[in-house]
Amino acid sequence: MYIIALIWLALMIFFLFTEGQTIALVSLWFAIGALVALVSTLLGAPIWLQLLLFFLVSGALLASLRPLLKKFIRPKIVPTNVDAIIGITGYITTDVDNLTAQGQVKLAGMEWSARSTSGDPLTTGTLVRVDRIEGVKAFVSKVD
Repeated sequence: MYIIALIWLALMIFFLFTEGQTIALVSLWFAIGALVALVSTLLGAPIWLQLLLFFLVSGALLASLRPLLKKFIRPKIVPTNVDAIIGITGYITTDVDNLTAQGQVKLAGMEWSARSTSGDPLTTGTLVRVDRIEGVKAFVSKVD
């Protein structure tokens, strides 16, 4: 009985150590399952019940709590700086002409160098949407 208890204790320590190294929220549930099996061993449960409790507890915790905790642990990535500008609309302040490499667009209160995504010239006052950013240039297309 004590040898089996030591095996469950060693498994629990192994799973906790593994979780500490990976922070993947996978082996934590097996450590808790090993703890339940260890307690059942100390209470005199047969080996088949210990194994059943280990797999049931580990599986239930893994299936039910892991998705919930992952939502809280994984931070939501909020687009900032350049990423936040892609997709917004603005208006042309200086005619955009890709051939002469000229053009300005006003986006979220800031002036950006602009190029036309399609290559067509865009005139001052045209409403445009940002398709992508390359360096300091906003590639825009006309909004219909």
